[in-house]
Amino acid sequence: MARKKKAVKKAVRKAAGRKARPKRAQPEALRLRRAQAGFTVDDLERSLAFYRDVLGFTVGELWKHDGKVMGAEIKAGTVTLWLGQDDWQKGRDRKKGEGFRMYFDTAQKVDDIAARIKARGGQLTHEPQTQSWGTRDFGIVDPDGFKLTFQNVRT
Repeated sequence: MARKKKAVKKAVRKAAGRKARPKRAQPEALRLRRAQAGFTVDDLERSLAFYRDVLGFTVGELWKHDGKVMGAEIKAGTVTLWLGQDDWQKGRDRKKGEGFRMYFDTAQKVDDIAARIKARGGQLTHEPQTQSWGTRDFGIVDPDGFKLTFQNVRT
């Protein structure tokens, strides 16, 4: 059945004047479609407020345990993040966000986004600037120390 489908697709491409796809190298390389990040946070309510009220994410699903919200899905455009309340099993003094930076691409003007964030009380780690490689970006750190960079998509 799969062979028949391939043959039909190939015939359709040929009839449309399109070239057949080149054969993939074997073994096939890893190909992913999407990625999401999950952040363990000290205070879920504080983090939700930051991502929702300061950055502009919307809150999706909430996950509860024994009636208490222990995790949340937050979204902005096609980006999804998960925030999870720390259970403290690795200690209360565990540093979060060390050695980690999340980059967010946008077609919106980063200067406008930065201005909205600042108007809502956010403090940028660096103001919007054009990098030597051509992107314009700014940075901010969330309440748990996760570093976030918002950048214009290169066109």
